[in-house]
Amino acid sequence: MIELKFIHWLLHLQILFYFTAVFLLLRKAKKLYLENNAGTTSINSYNWLFQFTIVLTVLYSCAIVKNIFKFSDYVYVSDWIKFGILILQPFIICWYLYKALNDPGLFRNIDSKLKLVSDLILEEKKIEPEILNEDLLKLKKYMTDEKPFLDPALTIQDISKEINVPVRELSILINHQLGQHFYDFVNTYRVENAMEILKDSSKSKVTVLEILYEVGFNSKSSFNTAFKKHTGNTPTEYRKTLQINTL
Repeated sequence: MIELKFIHWLLHLQILFYFTAVFLLLRKAKKLYLENNAGTTSINSYNWLFQFTIVLTVLYSCAIVKNIFKFSDYVYVSDWIKFGILILQPFIICWYLYKALNDPGLFRNIDSKLKLVSDLILEEKKIEPEILNEDLLKLKKYMTDEKPFLDPALTIQDISKEINVPVRELSILINHQLGQHFYDFVNTYRVENAMEILKDSSKSKVTVLEILYEVGFNSKSSFNTAFKKHTGNTPTEYRKTLQINTL
């Protein structure tokens, strides 16, 4: 029936629009994570949400193909695809429950009050260069003296409270004026601290894993990525280079 086909196509278009909106929202969420958090938990949450959305998108794409065959001369193909979807569903549900039980932090919401720096700049009045320079000196002194980056769950709000600079101004200062996400800004200090430890001959027995936890990372992959981005080498390669140079 033409009416039934029309309803099917309308439903599919509506859900495709929904998935497009979800991916756009995820892109915004990633930027918010990077601009406001320095811990890997936030990035892991984004990665998990992205992976889950991809799985649902693939599953729904299969459903679209199934319905296309349903209205063709190859109805049996539609039945086989339907059978495959029914088999996949329990695995996806079990995967979701496994993640939820083992790492409930992945389902943490983003603060709905947070805004992207690009939006803040449009809303904010122009900040005087003198104030920016003063806040920058205050920020760098605090990072060097107090070493807040050692906290794996450090957020921009934490630093804002300590140095008495509004979150909006601090976010613009780091993300716009310095041209770095807060995540990369904090990781730079962590990497430089790790480099000092690696250079210290008295700590040659300290493992890379121990160092990454000591400087504020809580993931080996994120430590290696940040270290290579900053130095061009992995921590292990950097240590070997130092050992060769001292011979």
